[in-house]
Amino acid sequence: MLHLKLPTDPRWADIAEKTLEDILTDHAYCEQKAASTCISLIVEYPDYEKIVETLTPVVTEEWQHFEQVLAQIRKRGFKLGKQRKDEYVVALNQLITKGGSREQRLVDKLLICALIEARSCERFKMLWQNIADEELSQFYYELMASEAGHYVNFIELAREIMPRPVVDARWQEFLKAEAEIIETLGVREGKMH
Repeated sequence: MLHLKLPTDPRWADIAEKTLEDILTDHAYCEQKAASTCISLIVEYPDYEKIVETLTPVVTEEWQHFEQVLAQIRKRGFKLGKQRKDEYVVALNQLITKGGSREQRLVDKLLICALIEARSCERFKMLWQNIADEELSQFYYELMASEAGHYVNFIELAREIMPRPVVDARWQEFLKAEAEIIETLGVREGKMH
């Protein structure tokens, strides 16, 4: 369903479990950035009513996820650490068309959001299936379903901005590029992506 071209290295789940405080901190900031990105899209593209209508509840949901991850951090006696640069997102953002039309840039941004949600969903599934902490496993199961819904929202929004064949062709380009980014970055300790 997610159509990712390169699955996450299975070692990632083991490393994530061993660096749980760092993973939870990174995850919390991922949720904060997801909410902020949706707010930015609403502010930058208020003339697209479907963007405003679809992403407004996503902002609330992503912020709730931030609060939930923060609660998981506190339950385990951890502290929210400092935010670190997300090389994955930086690399994805370099795919945005330079000098393209406003619509093309919007479609690119929506597809990048879809990629991030798809990869998050895949990694949440890995945590759900592999992590020994039963409460945290269930938490990631619930988040997995939510992220899958967001992934679909972003793809559908992009298809409303430009014709489906154009969006689908661009999506395939992005999937290929994302696989190359994942391969280049390799398995990284303490990082959700």
